[in-house]
Amino acid sequence: MMSADKLNLLNFSAPRIRLLHLSWIAFFITFVVWFSHAPLMGHLREAFDLTTEQVKALLILNVALTIPSRVIIGSLVDRYGPRKVFGSLLIISAFPCWAFAMSTTFEQLAITRLLLGFVGAGFVVGIRLIGEWFPANEVGLAEGVYGGWGNFGSAAAAITLPTVAMMFGGDDGWRWAIASTGLIALLYGLVFLWRARNTPKGSSYFKPKRSAALEVSTKRDLYFYLAMSVPLYAALLVIVWRLGPSNLALFGTTPQYVLIALILALGIVQIGQAWRVNREHLKEGVDEHDRYSFKQVAILDLSYLVTFGSELAVVSMLPLFFADTFGLEPVMAGLLASGYAFMNLAARPGGGWLSDKFGRKKSLIILLAGLMVGYGLMSQIGSTWPVALAVIATMCCSFFVQAGEGAVFATVPLIKRRLTGQIAGMVGAYGNTGAVIFLTVLTFVDPSTFFLVIAASAAVALAAVQFLDEPKGHIAEIDEKGEVQLIKVG
Repeated sequence: MMSADKLNLLNFSAPRIRLLHLSWIAFFITFVVWFSHAPLMGHLREAFDLTTEQVKALLILNVALTIPSRVIIGSLVDRYGPRKVFGSLLIISAFPCWAFAMSTTFEQLAITRLLLGFVGAGFVVGIRLIGEWFPANEVGLAEGVYGGWGNFGSAAAAITLPTVAMMFGGDDGWRWAIASTGLIALLYGLVFLWRARNTPKGSSYFKPKRSAALEVSTKRDLYFYLAMSVPLYAALLVIVWRLGPSNLALFGTTPQYVLIALILALGIVQIGQAWRVNREHLKEGVDEHDRYSFKQVAILDLSYLVTFGSELAVVSMLPLFFADTFGLEPVMAGLLASGYAFMNLAARPGGGWLSDKFGRKKSLIILLAGLMVGYGLMSQIGSTWPVALAVIATMCCSFFVQAGEGAVFATVPLIKRRLTGQIAGMVGAYGNTGAVIFLTVLTFVDPSTFFLVIAASAAVALAAVQFLDEPKGHIAEIDEKGEVQLIKVG
């Protein structure tokens, strides 16, 4: 069996390498579609005469549905398999993308942009798929390549779509640019359905006994799971508050109350399902070989809240931060800030590789500590700093952030194979929840305090990671013949 540092990403004769490239490209396309509006916001603002509040509302709407959709997609992946779910998601995403491109009013822009938040859940699918195809000593690097290279789709959209809009030309150039991303998604979705396979030849695809909610192993873990579900709905309530009459005024008081009631109802239904599924599941008794500790999931939730949550938040505010701090032109500030996202190409695979090489827990501890110090350093950046030094400090911090993301998802597939989609969905949703929390904090404090809040959150996650159990030995799953299969995880 290959060691992690000998994984040859150019060995296209190996089925698992072909599958890895097929998967990260699918994820890359979902991010191009999801963030297609961002680099064209200037065109949108001009075409629809948007106010600053309306622009902010569109940015928030873009991520609002991603929190519940990552949980939903995780369940669907475990139940139906990654091939069908990823292929279908790509094909379906083309339609709200085209509807956004054809919008004639701000209301249409808002609704279609909200729906497009669902495509942001595509990331979860590949986590289960890569976990099926790669052994434990390679899975960290493979998941890191998948996450890092796929995540670059947002930067690729920023680099290419303004040029595509210019090539089409005219007032509707932006429409054609965004619509083209939908066409690419649809065509690639068909390719994915044709070429992808859920598992290597001869391997079983393990499904959860019940997919309505995540199965846990003990009553204590059930209460822990229910408690960890609450922040996801709290984040949705914060989004409604941000879009409501006292903030961005996207809608009035009555729609706000309706949305709050819907979110609370959704939360009650989901928590009720979790209780019902697990009460029956626990009543039957969980065999010793079939148990896993929910503590592992909760720790990874907090770690991803700090890593990916801070990345989304910082990417949103960094161009303006550089422009205001150093008096830079918007184009130059955007260019310097883009270095933060560019680190994804190497940093996220690097974090996965470190996990494979030196252990999951140790790597996550080191990377979270580096992230904490990095944000502490960024809180000190001021106008007296040389711009080059500020950019270097930002890039160093960015490395620890994105390598930390890689380390989190190097561990996710090693907890419980048949539940990997649901676990990845919950961890991924916590990343978006982190972004909502940090961006909300930013509305009340200055950038320096904002960076310190992230550093303090990293300290909490770092303390939690001390209780993470290093995956070792095997996890057991029951195949379709009713036989116990052992999967090596360490």
